[in-house]
Amino acid sequence: MIFKDYYKILGFETNKVTVDDIKIGFREQAKKYHPDLNEGSSISEERFKDINEAYRVLSNSASRRKYDRSWNSNVGKQKNKEENGKNINQSDTIFGEVINMFFGPKKEKEKPTEKKGKAQVKGENIETAINLSIEEAYFGGTKKISLRAIDGKMKNFTIKIPAGIRNDEKIRLVGQGKKGENGGKNGDLLIRINIDNNKKFRLEGCNLYTDLNLTPWEAALGARIKIESIEGQETVYVQKGIQSGDRIRIAQKGYKDGKGGRGDLIAEAKIMIPKEPSEEEISIYEKLKEVSNFNPRQ
Repeated sequence: MIFKDYYKILGFETNKVTVDDIKIGFREQAKKYHPDLNEGSSISEERFKDINEAYRVLSNSASRRKYDRSWNSNVGKQKNKEENGKNINQSDTIFGEVINMFFGPKKEKEKPTEKKGKAQVKGENIETAINLSIEEAYFGGTKKISLRAIDGKMKNFTIKIPAGIRNDEKIRLVGQGKKGENGGKNGDLLIRINIDNNKKFRLEGCNLYTDLNLTPWEAALGARIKIESIEGQETVYVQKGIQSGDRIRIAQKGYKDGKGGRGDLIAEAKIMIPKEPSEEEISIYEKLKEVSNFNPRQ
């Protein structure tokens, strides 16, 4: 079994360190080996993964105790045997495997006649964007897209849209970017998501907004109205005297929040009148004009 020296990964020579020391060591090593600062380096990428793994184990007291016990019962005992003078070849021991894990096996000196090959270079990532409707983003699914490749030819992709994907979130297609050099890995294709509003819904954060069109008598007298939500119909109670611009909030009927919950559906009242009222309607409006003292401009 191979054990990783998590303390050495975070820059410590001993396990006698505090939680605060571990946090500081993690920040220093993560900054040093972050992939954004070492683009194209597969060694830094692997080291960065080890740094995160080491911090995850050592920052938790329970997992740290378990790790220390495992280390002492395996690697620690083996080191003590070696220090007591037993001539055991390091590469055949667990401790030797640990050293090999972090620093690589001891390299043989290159012969003068051997020539070093060119370094592997990872290909560049390519970024593009696609538009989704609110419904497509909310429910997820698969979507076929066509993109123009570097050689000018169109290439088809089928991408999986996670349900509830957020605006500006990116989908990564591994290995679909520019080709690597000298045997290096290809770059990735990053697809940024743009969620489009439509006539029915507007997305703001995790909330969905919709228009609640009301007749003058519904607004004046109050009513129970059915409105469309993203998953079906909802019934809302409109209080009498509601004004245009007033909002009715329906909890947990909005967009997914990425944490298992949802935002709200917010219906904004808009009082509508017929564009071409009938003669009877005109008569009623004229009568209302005579009997009413209401003046919204005062």
